[in-house]
Amino acid sequence: MGLRASSTSYSFTAELWQWEGKASWFFFSLPEDAADDIEERFGRTAAGFGSIRVEVSIGDTTWRTSLFPSTAEKTYVLPVKKAVRSTEGLAPGVEATVGLTVIED
Repeated sequence: MGLRASSTSYSFTAELWQWEGKASWFFFSLPEDAADDIEERFGRTAAGFGSIRVEVSIGDTTWRTSLFPSTAEKTYVLPVKKAVRSTEGLAPGVEATVGLTVIED
């Protein structure tokens, strides 16, 4: 997982995983260095549940969502909705390059 960061933007490769709960939620876990940088720079402005608003690009798909801190994963996690998974051919265990920009208000 190589991280490239510039200003408020990050690019990394990660593997999609499914949360083992009642609902079918799918996430990418941020690399530790990206999570640490985001926490240091934007953690104090986090919204409910510690969420941080972001714009995300995977392949040809771009959308807005929020990162959430995960104590289990010890990093921020990025939820990936079904429309994105379908369009980009993502399934648990599949790696993708993620472009992420923190939305500053």
